Amino acid sequence: MIVPSATDRIVTRARARIAAMCVVVATLGALLYLVGTAHGTVDSLGRPLGTDFSNVWTAGWMADHGQAPLAWDWPTHHEVQKQVHKDPSIPFYGWHYPPPFLILATLLAQLPYVAALFVWQGATLAMALWLVRRILPLERDALLIALGAPVVLVCLGHGQNAFLTATLLGGGMMLLDRRPWIAGMLLGALVYKPQFAVLIPVLLMARGNIRAFVSAGLTVAALCLLTLAIWGWPVWQAFIDSLPLTRHIIIEAGATGWEKIQSPFATIRQWGGSIPFAYAVQAVVTAIAIVTAALIARRGSMELRGAAALSAALLCTPYVLDYDHVLLGVAIAFLVADMGKRATLRWEPSWLAYAWIAPLYGRAVSEWTHIPVNLIAAIAVLALTARRAMLFDQMRLPLHRRAGWRVPNGSSLPVPPRR
Repeated sequence: MIVPSATDRIVTRARARIAAMCVVVATLGALLYLVGTAHGTVDSLGRPLGTDFSNVWTAGWMADHGQAPLAWDWPTHHEVQKQVHKDPSIPFYGWHYPPPFLILATLLAQLPYVAALFVWQGATLAMALWLVRRILPLERDALLIALGAPVVLVCLGHGQNAFLTATLLGGGMMLLDRRPWIAGMLLGALVYKPQFAVLIPVLLMARGNIRAFVSAGLTVAALCLLTLAIWGWPVWQAFIDSLPLTRHIIIEAGATGWEKIQSPFATIRQWGGSIPFAYAVQAVVTAIAIVTAALIARRGSMELRGAAALSAALLCTPYVLDYDHVLLGVAIAFLVADMGKRATLRWEPSWLAYAWIAPLYGRAVSEWTHIPVNLIAAIAVLALTARRAMLFDQMRLPLHRRAGWRVPNGSSLPVPPRR
């Protein structure tokens, strides 16, 4: 029998439900306060509502007014931001995305700023919740726990795109075998945030899914050609020209703040390591993460393939922020789905609870102690996934009956044995 650890017994459905409800209430309260005390598009702290969404809407407005290439020119972009928010002291939020994201930004800029922010966050959050429901169709608390994840508050507060990123990557992995052409389209659309797509070609080749590979490639080509048809080569030249400055200021110098960037590279830099050493550590971690995810993709279940892809994606880039850990929330959903079908192993509930709550305090703890809380969570989820793949898919051990855990009727979440 697999005996749950003492901390595993602490993680119960009732406690998870209470924690999620508390975070939902706190999220609603925080958002209502920010909106209620705002002056136009600026909150009471002197920042744009949705902070990072400011660069998205501003870039879209610039593209809509014949200034698309200038969206990557930092001084010009900042001046337009000041005009958009009618505040000369507004902080600068830079636009660093590839041109395909400008298509969506232009569409959002057709709406007033605040309305566009609500549509953007509401629609992408709904997509992510829909994905969680598809992954856990029988889990009655899935939506509550997903909506109550602290990373939802972090992402909403920043007006960020992690809900969309998680939906594209998670949806692509979920549909990979059943709908390879659609899966490839979803995965190819990640060209808008390529740092999370570097492992996708390896995963598709490891799985041997040629149709998804072709579909992803065609989607990338179509989106890039569409930007050329709309704005021409100047937008790509502007993006390419901006990369050295972005790499030096944002990634290597950590202008965003090392406590916010939760990558191996940022951790080494926060600890005082040199840039070459930080890149070397990042390269090693990236290679290990990609190889691990590829091995799981080759023989693992759909649920484990999804969990591995989403958790590994967070480890494969030197630039990943705490709000990006929405991806880890979807990885947790994939793992819980696999636990419901087979068994719950020792320490899994404890580590999944840690990964779920980590974004609530990860930034503060990293700033005070230099401990990369969110990075540890991503490593832990990938390690748990690899262990399950080795036991269930490689060694094919029939652990479900011997685990001592039970699955209540109408639920996909196993619970520990009664004692």
